[in-house]
Amino acid sequence: MTAPLRRWLTPVVAVLAALTVFAGPLPAHAAPTTPTPSGHEQEDEPKLLDDVIEQTNRDYVAAKSKLDKSKKRQLELSLEVERAKADLEALAPQVAQIAAQSYRTGRVGAIAMLLESDAPDSFVRRAAALDEMNMVNEKKLAEVNAVKARAEQAKLALDAEVREQQKQTALMAKDKRDAEKSLALVGGQGFTGGLVDATSPVARIGPGRTADGDWKPQSCSEKDPTTSGCVTPRTLHAYKEVKRAGFNRFVGCHRNGGPYEHPKGRACDWSLQKSGFSPWHNNDTRMYGNNVAAFLIRNADRLGIYYVIWNRQIWFPATGWKSYSGPSNHTDHVHMSLL
Repeated sequence: MTAPLRRWLTPVVAVLAALTVFAGPLPAHAAPTTPTPSGHEQEDEPKLLDDVIEQTNRDYVAAKSKLDKSKKRQLELSLEVERAKADLEALAPQVAQIAAQSYRTGRVGAIAMLLESDAPDSFVRRAAALDEMNMVNEKKLAEVNAVKARAEQAKLALDAEVREQQKQTALMAKDKRDAEKSLALVGGQGFTGGLVDATSPVARIGPGRTADGDWKPQSCSEKDPTTSGCVTPRTLHAYKEVKRAGFNRFVGCHRNGGPYEHPKGRACDWSLQKSGFSPWHNNDTRMYGNNVAAFLIRNADRLGIYYVIWNRQIWFPATGWKSYSGPSNHTDHVHMSLL
């Protein structure tokens, strides 16, 4: 095949291939963009649950903004693809005419066109015209294909970005719901003032738990480390786990008299002070009480917690937090009772 004829047929093949690409499926994969964390915390510094909720909300808003921008850019590039497609369709009649001429004249159509010249000048003019036509067609097709390819690649990338942003938005929403559930678990915003760690250490499982999650009754058989009385093995285990979690202020467990769990060795009172009992009066003492209660509640099924009383509220596994009024309003200590 001669070089001019090869140049003449190349645009036809390119357009037919381009039309095939438009009609066919888009490529399935494009590299997603994963947002990076917006801030850093020191590893040994506990996060407040209130801060976690605020950060997840900030991340959610940022992800939503990126998602909206991506959708807008996707629309713009979709329009660009449609414009490229329209340009290609407008060129289709010319391509069809070229293809028909090629079919009628056969592979030597261009040579025949030149041989029909009866003078050297005519031959040169026809050759120049044919070459110019090829160059124009090739340029038009190259421009359209370049626009189409650019738009399609951009749209693919944006589709991937939108999918990733939707995924991130869903994750942010889940984090927000989880954080709110955690805050509700420890009493809520008003109860804690947001002054509570986002996580607690995981306690070791207490003695006497059965395979189905029930707790066997225990007697007051162990020496109480806080008084001269006794406690159950499960109470002693819970006492040690609370201490192991870092709560080392004053605590009293066994107490004679009364109808509840203290004389049975199944309860402890965790003071907010290093000695004695005094109501919370600043962020430090309030947060200490919040965190003791949070640790007990988050590990309730591992320790065998019966109920927790703190700051005028009582928590049962079956009911959650409820208002409490009794002989003590429990603003100076966290009470735990064991099953």
